[in-house]
Amino acid sequence: MSNNSRNKNSHKEVLVMLVILMFVSEVRGIGVNWGTQATHPLSPSIVVKMLKDNGIQKVKLFDADASCLNALKGSGIEVMVGIPNEMLYTLANNLEAAEKWVEKNVSAHVSSNNVDIRYVAVGNEPFLSSLNGTYLETTLPAISNIQAAIIRAGLGNRVKVTVPLNADVYQSSSEQPSTGDFRPDIRDLMLKIVKFLNDNAAPFTVNIYPFISLFNDANFPVDYAFFDGYSTPIDDNGKIYNNVFDANYDTLLSALQKNGFGNMSIIIGEIGWPTDGDRSATLKYAQRFNQGFMTHTSGGKGTPMRPGAIDAYLFSLLDEDAKSIQPGNFERHWGVFNFDGTPKYNLTLGTNPGGLIPASGVKYFPRRWCIMSPTSNLDDSQVEPSVSYACARADCTSLGYGASCASLDLRQNISYAFNTYYQENNQLDTACKFPGLSVITNNDPSVGDCKFKIMIQSSTPSAQRSIAFKLKHENVLVVMVILLSLVM
Repeated sequence: MSNNSRNKNSHKEVLVMLVILMFVSEVRGIGVNWGTQATHPLSPSIVVKMLKDNGIQKVKLFDADASCLNALKGSGIEVMVGIPNEMLYTLANNLEAAEKWVEKNVSAHVSSNNVDIRYVAVGNEPFLSSLNGTYLETTLPAISNIQAAIIRAGLGNRVKVTVPLNADVYQSSSEQPSTGDFRPDIRDLMLKIVKFLNDNAAPFTVNIYPFISLFNDANFPVDYAFFDGYSTPIDDNGKIYNNVFDANYDTLLSALQKNGFGNMSIIIGEIGWPTDGDRSATLKYAQRFNQGFMTHTSGGKGTPMRPGAIDAYLFSLLDEDAKSIQPGNFERHWGVFNFDGTPKYNLTLGTNPGGLIPASGVKYFPRRWCIMSPTSNLDDSQVEPSVSYACARADCTSLGYGASCASLDLRQNISYAFNTYYQENNQLDTACKFPGLSVITNNDPSVGDCKFKIMIQSSTPSAQRSIAFKLKHENVLVVMVILLSLVM
């Protein structure tokens, strides 16, 4: 081979490497939220393999679950661990408690388990107006004590603190992002927190949800929630906004700039679209939004006020059937994957141009379902209390108004409730013993988009199922909707 040929091949190899590096850098900012509030969660080892198979390089946890962190050992996946709001008071008032938390949940995993922990999220949306100021006094002291504990552990240059905040901590006086500033009632506190984060080279983390804008306001322009098709963009002194995400992000930037923190790094802690539980929570909309967001951010375009890569975590990885539904029935349906790790729709994350790769090694219970017996009478006096019992103890959110199973007839509706309870109780025979009403079948009763699930075999189903029982009072609204459908 001649020197010229060698040089040409060498140049080609360098060019290929540069292209690969550029591609990786573009998708480096995309991560996912991994929540575990499920009655039958996937094994952490299965989830980590699924993350790697799909080229997901960053994950955000809502706690510091040891089984999840152990599974992430040596994976090369960057991790943000979380501290629940309920722990803020203790950590704010006890530096020793903060040091013990960091030692157990950060230091031990970084040093012994080779887990790439980069951030500690102190609290989760602690300043939501619905929380009535519960955590106003404890959030900053907790952040300060965790930061001090991280430094004392010798991890100050590696692990940063942050606090995921809802986008309601800032606002604008008009539709123009340039009028943005922090919410007046918490402005002084927000500036103290921002200064603390900035002084410690830590990022500002914000959760942005265009879906909620649509959910809360029937007059909200639908196309403005997405990244294509909005015909009347906002002109803010020459900066053009044709989607609510860019406008929201730049409203935060305006708030930071006005107060002297214009160069602060920002992480999108949560962004996504649910697929069920509301008329706007559909597979079509979720695919449109999430793929639109990926395309919008993959080229490093950024927003009108801040061009460049955006650091973000999609919400969320998997559906969680034991989550609180206080905000709405859609809360249990944010996953880009179903509870069992099967993809809901086609989504290209960047490193997987062929679409999402399902979880492997998942074990299911046998293909059988609990349904209303064909010989049972709809007027039976036991129907209403049986449906009420099932849906107060299992996830019936897909039966609500506008949801995927809302069009079922009465018998199918009752069958769905029975089967959900049956599956969440591991297909026990006793879980399909609704008095004179139920029977087990081997024929799939699914109807169109309404899927009657088969539960997966989880390593810790009973422990996780207790979460659902603690939340069962929140299912009352769903039960009422279903019961009304039975009598109308």
